[in-house]
Amino acid sequence: MPKMKTKKAASKRFVVRPGGTVKRGQAFKRHILTKKTTKTKRQLRGSTDVSAADMKAVRGMMPYA
Repeated sequence: MPKMKTKKAASKRFVVRPGGTVKRGQAFKRHILTKKTTKTKRQLRGSTDVSAADMKAVRGMMPYA
């Protein structure tokens, strides 16, 4: 039986931590930054966890992570 393939786009966007949680980057920080307030841009720094509602989809895209 063939192996399942990892979605390469998902492997570039998500990192699985040792505890099993998945880390992702923040959205809305790439362009059109002039109309966003400094507070908004500051709060979008860093990374955050993937929500529980999306974990099943992320796990399906990265079967061996």
